[in-house]
Amino acid sequence: MARGFKLVAVLLNILLLSQLFAGCRAPARKPAAQEPIISLYVNQTGEVKRMKIEDYLPGVVAAEMDPTWPLNALAAQAILARTFTMKKIQEGGVKAHGTDASTSVEEFQAYDPTKINDNVRRAVEMTRGEVVKYNGNYINAWFYASGGSRTASSAIEGLNFRSEPAPYIQSVPDPGMAITTAENKSWTASFSNAELAAAVRRITGQDPGPITSVRVAARGPSGRATQLRIGRLTVDVPALRLALGNDRLRSTLITGITTSGGRVTFKGEGYGHGVGMSQWGARALAQQGKSPQDIIKYFFKDIQLVKAW
Repeated sequence: MARGFKLVAVLLNILLLSQLFAGCRAPARKPAAQEPIISLYVNQTGEVKRMKIEDYLPGVVAAEMDPTWPLNALAAQAILARTFTMKKIQEGGVKAHGTDASTSVEEFQAYDPTKINDNVRRAVEMTRGEVVKYNGNYINAWFYASGGSRTASSAIEGLNFRSEPAPYIQSVPDPGMAITTAENKSWTASFSNAELAAAVRRITGQDPGPITSVRVAARGPSGRATQLRIGRLTVDVPALRLALGNDRLRSTLITGITTSGGRVTFKGEGYGHGVGMSQWGARALAQQGKSPQDIIKYFFKDIQLVKAW
């Protein structure tokens, strides 16, 4: 019996030692990435500031979305703003100034620290380090005010964006349509024939000739006009919208066109390009109790929400 007990004791010691050494060989946990410090070109003064990205983001969120809106809508905006910033930095930042970012909406994204409130600060803090990826890469974190009845089915449909695939974009009903302003539900924009012809020449380099009719030549799956026939030319609508002014031709979700008295009048719905997250839709979903992550997953498909730091 004594020999049996000794044998059991030896075996137990061997087992404990093997577990000890196995634990020593286990790989150490990978440390979390450090929060990036970015260089920000201040367009108003020409100075360059260096700051932590989480200190920069409240100024973006406050500028891009009404700071009084629901916390979870602002938090969804914060996640997209963080993702946008990281992708743009990865692509080289703002080459004109040699910085990671700038305060110009034309060069980078909107930035207004004077609008920051506690709601905005909390939205950024509660999503600290959170970004959106597709197959391990940062997505193009597109957003806009209102998608009308439906969001765009692709970046090509809404933006004529062809630089890289964006399979994470999908067309979904915009829940913000129920609560958005009247002008986003239905708008009218009128242009003189001369204005329209000048815009066509800017984007095509050609003259459309006499504008006796304007019609939709092609639509995307969500119903957005992708091409218009203006006079004798066919024009890409996203480019035409930029040429005519984003605030005037409010979207490419055009529901009617009339030509009369030397003017062309467009009717439509929504405000913005319609690709990605609708801000009014984010507000509506937040009011329904959806989390920031749920809001983003509603507008983008097959994406991963990742803690980068």
